Amino acid sequence: MKISEIIGERTWKFGPEQPTLGLDLGSRASKGVLLHRDQIYAVQIPTGYYMQETADELLAKLTEKAGLNRSDIVFIVGTGYGRITLKYDDIAYKVVTEITCHAMGSHALYPNARTIIDIGGQDSKAIKIDPTTGKVIEFVMNDKCAAGTGRFLEKAAQLLDLDLHDLGDFSLKATAPSPISSQCVVFAESEMISLRARGQREKDNNSLANIAAGIHYSSARRVKNLLGRVGIESDLVFSGGVSNNPGMWKVLEDVLEAKFAPPTKLDMIFAGALGAAVFAGRYSVSAGQRHKASHTHAAAAHGEPVLQA
Repeated sequence: MKISEIIGERTWKFGPEQPTLGLDLGSRASKGVLLHRDQIYAVQIPTGYYMQETADELLAKLTEKAGLNRSDIVFIVGTGYGRITLKYDDIAYKVVTEITCHAMGSHALYPNARTIIDIGGQDSKAIKIDPTTGKVIEFVMNDKCAAGTGRFLEKAAQLLDLDLHDLGDFSLKATAPSPISSQCVVFAESEMISLRARGQREKDNNSLANIAAGIHYSSARRVKNLLGRVGIESDLVFSGGVSNNPGMWKVLEDVLEAKFAPPTKLDMIFAGALGAAVFAGRYSVSAGQRHKASHTHAAAAHGEPVLQA
């Protein structure tokens, strides 16, 4: 699609002259973004056992979607959980940290963004960025415990006999969110089981919704603790797979007493892949300039005429 369908009339300065790819290989889902001038294409697939095969599948799907050949791609940047496994012999590539890519992807879509909350399957992050460059100023990451992450919400959905995609909407039906005090996933699971049993004994029809809401508030408080270490400055952006959860969106705004920048037509689960694609475009320009300089120096060394651009 045209980038104008996502950002409106705002000037787009991130479209490379030749097609570049960003691949965000997550622990559970992998995302890819292809950029070419004013065009953007995005694909998401489940992460397979072999990261390289997942990356190759994303590459194939994106080039097909864009009507291009593999040989048309001039640069790839990999990020995310599986980035270190990437290897291409026929395409120039680099790997960049996911925090750096999420910052750049968010900056490309929200040029005034200063604070990013990114919640994925295995970790959550609070990131402060420079709105003039998209560079990371400071970040804090919760990667020691699953509480407050997509994996935690998935486990909660299983305990409540709900589909993960329904958990957020279901939590919005709560009348009195249950207090989930434990900061450990194992103890929080025990609390949920006890609360569910009590609701069944008391024939409380709202107990499951209240537990679901309680889980969201418990997760939101952990995210607030992360943000307390980097600060909150608008514009505030929510990225990662959990950003699609309306229950988490609501409780985070309640707990933080702040509003997120409104969503665009590009799902923010693609923020990391978009940032990677932007970096791929910049690297492709740098690589082209180095190649041109090398060719010029070689020609001069052999006494050949050098044409100036």
